[in-house]
Amino acid sequence: MGYACPVCDTPQRDGEHLAHHLAFTAMLHGGDHESWLDDHASDWSEREPAELAAEVTPHAEDAEYEEVFEDTVARGRPDVGMGSGGADPSAHGGHDHCHAHGGDPSPGAGVPDPDAVDDPAVAEAIREARELTREAAADDADAEDAEAEDSDSAGDAPDRDA
Repeated sequence: MGYACPVCDTPQRDGEHLAHHLAFTAMLHGGDHESWLDDHASDWSEREPAELAAEVTPHAEDAEYEEVFEDTVARGRPDVGMGSGGADPSAHGGHDHCHAHGGDPSPGAGVPDPDAVDDPAVAEAIREARELTREAAADDADAEDAEAEDSDSAGDAPDRDA
């Protein structure tokens, strides 16, 4: 049993999670969450999570919060309607095979397929994140190549101290 957010009804595990949800949503998006906090805990941005939780939980309704454990779902996360992005965990003994054996995960591992996402805005955000990741990886590879060339050419330089 947990608490439903008094603004958007999203279930939260406990009072501190509710406090975090309200505060982070208010800081990132403002809007109704920020207005609600301003009305019910005007100094919300100055409070510790436990202190804010004590203030907001009396205003929240009890809600079912389905507890999910890592060994019960693929990649330790519940499928929240965005596609699981992963294969059957039992295929490799219930663990992420690449990470467990020191390899790199496949590109996009654990990320939902944008075509399987119900919300077009979420699908577009995933596509954009993938593109930014590709660009960052390419930039990193270029930087590593340049660094390797610099160190190779530095090794060919004559020793001036000799």
